[in-house]
Amino acid sequence: KHSSSSKQLRKRNTHILQPVYGAQHPPLDPRRHRLLKDAPKVSSVNTKSKKPSTFHEFARSTNDAWDIDDEEDDSVFSLKHTNPSQERLDIERGPANGRVVKSSSDAQLNVNAARNTLQKQQSLPVRPIIPLVARISDQNASGAPLMMVREKTRLDKFKQLLASPNTDLEELRKHSWSGIPREVRPVTWRLLSGYLPANRERRDLVLQRKREEYFGFIEQYYHSRTDENHRDTYRQIHIDIPRTNPLIPLFQQPLVQEVFERILFIWAIRHPASGYVQGINDLVTPFFVVFLSEFVEEDVENFEMASLPLDTQRNIEADSFWCMSKLLDGIQDNYTFAQPGIQIKVKALEELVSRIDEDVHVHFQKCEVEYLQFAFRWMNNLLMRELPLRCTIRLWDTYQAESEGFSHFHLYVCSAFLIKWRKEILSMVDFQSLLMLLQNLPTIHWGNEEVGLLLAEAYRLKYMFADAPSHYKR
Repeated sequence: KHSSSSKQLRKRNTHILQPVYGAQHPPLDPRRHRLLKDAPKVSSVNTKSKKPSTFHEFARSTNDAWDIDDEEDDSVFSLKHTNPSQERLDIERGPANGRVVKSSSDAQLNVNAARNTLQKQQSLPVRPIIPLVARISDQNASGAPLMMVREKTRLDKFKQLLASPNTDLEELRKHSWSGIPREVRPVTWRLLSGYLPANRERRDLVLQRKREEYFGFIEQYYHSRTDENHRDTYRQIHIDIPRTNPLIPLFQQPLVQEVFERILFIWAIRHPASGYVQGINDLVTPFFVVFLSEFVEEDVENFEMASLPLDTQRNIEADSFWCMSKLLDGIQDNYTFAQPGIQIKVKALEELVSRIDEDVHVHFQKCEVEYLQFAFRWMNNLLMRELPLRCTIRLWDTYQAESEGFSHFHLYVCSAFLIKWRKEILSMVDFQSLLMLLQNLPTIHWGNEEVGLLLAEAYRLKYMFADAPSHYKR
């Protein structure tokens, strides 16, 4: 009886350590981590003194390992918004009066060690993996007046471009690079993604045809989600959707979750080379929010989707599907077997950082931190897990204005993002604290200003490095 229960325990532990293809961390390399399966369990007494020897041991020991103290709630979960009316905005709270309680696991053994480490790092506010959102619609986190003269002029320029019989896409990209005004963002994104034609007369016809085509796919394929061939794909999507934006009420509505399930399932079976991979679920969110914002004045994250007319709901769903598909066409090798696109981009990031900031690069080597251990998620989720949603939407304005924005330019944004934290990185003295910092970078209060500076630095790096690759050769 004792041996059979031991067998069951071993079996259960093996299941826990199965690599999750396409998850936020890179797949387990069986050659390098073959001993991990049989590693003895860490005693709760010695957790603090025992330094994890591999990334996967670290991830297992800290994942979901802390909740947030009430006193921390005051500083992390509320945000003073300094617009003219000094309105106070509460950031979305988790369950139990703002106390975020993550799921329990064997990693709870390490809860005190994790919390002590975090308390020492005052520059590192504790936050969940997905950043909280103040107001998605708030584009003035820095406190500037809502509509300054310059912004009004920019909006007029966009309206003029969009109203012309044939929109000049090159000119539209040029103006979109530094951010698109909220009122014209939905139509601009449709145009820049290649979903809408530049010819104004043809737009309504194209929209009608593409929306009908999408719902034709639903009729044709969606019933097959219970077939043996597609059951696993649908099941994984169904599990991932509630986790996509767990702290935003909009995304917890069953109606919205069903929309995401349909979009992702149809995309997966129409793209058998990659199928569904975790991370793709995040990429629907910005399109969905932007297209929904056409019908919602503010407070998008608390909006009741069911209050919209059915036709409007269907249009938002179809447009989100097609624009996400266009985006993925350019980065599909990120999600094919073994995710070669991500492996190549992470290697390129390492090479780039080694040239532009050797101190940071050498520090990673000293602490035995590999780029794949933190940058896999940056590439897989396009930094969506590192930034508040309002910042992702602003970032994507530029990505859609840039040639190969989601692939090539993203690499320079990741480099600029990493170097932005160089002071904090160099202050971390070991593997555990450094990786914890890199997986929980304090961007919760970021707004347009910070994203603008990040993009300017990325552009500078691209100009210096991409146009003159030998410039930094040692």
